[in-house]
Amino acid sequence: SLCAFLIISFLFLPPQPAPETTEIDGGIDQDIFDINEALGLDLFEGDIKLGGMQERNSIIGDNYRWPHIIPYVLDDSLEMNAKGLILKAFEQYRLKTCIDFKPWEGEENYISVFKGSGCWSSVGNLQEGLQQLSIGANCDRIGTIQHEFLHALGFWHEQSRSDRDDYVSIVWDRIQTGKDHNFVKYNDTTSDFLNVPYDYTSVMHYSQNAFKNGTEPTIITNIPDFMDVIGQRMDFSDYDLQKLNRLYNCSSSLSFMDTCSFELENICGMIQSSDDNSDWQRLSQVPAGPNTDHTNMGDCEGSGYFMHFNSSAGAAGSTAILESRILYPKRGFQCLQFYFYNSGHEGDQLNVWVREYTSAHPNGTLRLIEEIKGSPATYWQLHHVSLNVSTKFRVVFQGVRGGGSSKGGLSIDDINLSETQCPDHVWHIRNFTHLLNTSPAGAAGRIYSPPFYSTKGYAFQVSLYVNGTTSNPFNLAVYLHLISGANDDQLQWPCAWQQGTMVLLDQHPDIRQRMSNQRSVTTDPLKLSDSSSTYFWDRPDKVGSIASFPNGTAFMRGPGSGTSGFLTHQRLRSRDFIKEDSIYILLTMEDISHLLSTQPSVSPTFVTNTFTICPDNPCENGGVCIVVDRAPVCRCPAGDSWWYMGEKCERKGSTQENTVIAVSSTIAVFVVMLIVTVTTAVCLKKKYSRRKKNGETLALEE
Repeated sequence: SLCAFLIISFLFLPPQPAPETTEIDGGIDQDIFDINEALGLDLFEGDIKLGGMQERNSIIGDNYRWPHIIPYVLDDSLEMNAKGLILKAFEQYRLKTCIDFKPWEGEENYISVFKGSGCWSSVGNLQEGLQQLSIGANCDRIGTIQHEFLHALGFWHEQSRSDRDDYVSIVWDRIQTGKDHNFVKYNDTTSDFLNVPYDYTSVMHYSQNAFKNGTEPTIITNIPDFMDVIGQRMDFSDYDLQKLNRLYNCSSSLSFMDTCSFELENICGMIQSSDDNSDWQRLSQVPAGPNTDHTNMGDCEGSGYFMHFNSSAGAAGSTAILESRILYPKRGFQCLQFYFYNSGHEGDQLNVWVREYTSAHPNGTLRLIEEIKGSPATYWQLHHVSLNVSTKFRVVFQGVRGGGSSKGGLSIDDINLSETQCPDHVWHIRNFTHLLNTSPAGAAGRIYSPPFYSTKGYAFQVSLYVNGTTSNPFNLAVYLHLISGANDDQLQWPCAWQQGTMVLLDQHPDIRQRMSNQRSVTTDPLKLSDSSSTYFWDRPDKVGSIASFPNGTAFMRGPGSGTSGFLTHQRLRSRDFIKEDSIYILLTMEDISHLLSTQPSVSPTFVTNTFTICPDNPCENGGVCIVVDRAPVCRCPAGDSWWYMGEKCERKGSTQENTVIAVSSTIAVFVVMLIVTVTTAVCLKKKYSRRKKNGETLALEE
């Protein structure tokens, strides 16, 4: 067989070294200001580009706010990995706020994201047309991108607030010469922090070492526990979102649909069905398990509930149905996420359905989405279920009793539903505290994920250094490897433009309040190996080394790309990354080759009317060329008081010109009518004179 042939072939291959790893960030966890300082940039507050007349208080006022849908262009200069991450950052804005982004189609003001020197942005909408935002080398982290776009949306740095001295102390003699101005605070008449408390966890806060002249911190938090918290670049904090949603009057977010941890007795508006012979119960523990809910893990007395279907009673085939409230989709795809605990029998089963309502079926029709079954376990397990619903619907959880003996049942907790894409794979690592306490730094403390396949068919694996590399200990280090797989003969090599994303999940029960940590790696087909002239992302059996799975099956593992500064151990303990002594790493590998094309671009997951960009743009004055019915058509830019027109956008019009034309036309018509009136009067007078001369009288009617 092919498998036997491969194993025998591997046995006769000469010994090969362990696969090399490359650092996407040089192996250094650089903050925005470290990157810009190393480049010699002298920007306001380290990463802000001021306009010619812009003052610190300029964001106060509606003129500097963007519309809720912000036009953007991804410049060709951007690295491919950065392009993919920018679209991921937009998804976080949609999930947690009412701010949306769309490809630019000629709007007057828009954000042009490009690969400049460093990471920087202007503050607010400058109303100057094209507004630049730089995502340069090593700036391709989702927290960095969120940070720079928050500047563009109108926010300054957190530690510059007027009340900052109540919460942090600035050590002025530790600041680099000439950088003191980066720590000047605003007064409360020129800067509005929107009545939101000071936020140590803000993605907009300086780190403790910002602009230091030695080894000592420049910022000391007045509450010592927050020293290692300030300066995080993982995700929005709760207060970041409060301020953004208040500034833009957001009452809800765009792609979020529902969350439920069953802490309230109304169970989030869920209903028990009458089409079953049992019920789900709201409990805080079950003798056979679980002993606690997943939300609080038993830490909060008097709280901590989940929903449980008892499969220890009743006949085989007994069911209990729990339905969500009615939901109204906008995008046509959803991701359902929840935690599941099976303390019953392996024959017990959880079915996930959707009840869809249409005009033809006003009472709804059921569609089975997924069946979940397996051996009982003594811990909660994370599940994702992809939905593709486009009409109003309910999510339906159906517990089914199997034929075997059960002492417990099925439990669910911490449900989240959003109009986002589910991750492709989940790597669940249990007993993680033990690994932290016993794993050495370096390769001896490295663990590998199971093998996974991308949607394109590439096999891959992730390596995790639990206590960091030997050169960078006390961090989590993570790397992506291609491995030999069943589809290798049919795939394109070197592997081109597949973006692998590794997300360490913050297990907060509400998806909107999570601050997960993630990094992405994109396979550049022209990237060369550091140690040879081979292509880094070529077939693993050409550039990799022999490895084996726990069952002894041999395979080839290619070199890895990632970072030794994925997350410090201090930040690892600052959120709910470790829960029930488990961590989850969510994995996705997607094709982003569509981002090679010239912008404006359209996100493949948020498109309603797709179009193709012309290979050559004949349009003038910033017009965008698209293909309609196989023919190039120019979409001309337009503003509130101006526009371009013509086949190639070659002519400019404006409301001022239209006014001049209208006034001129009115005057011309008036002159013509005046001439006609005068001429008529003269003719009538002559006619009257002739008739009078001839002795004729004119009747009054004439």
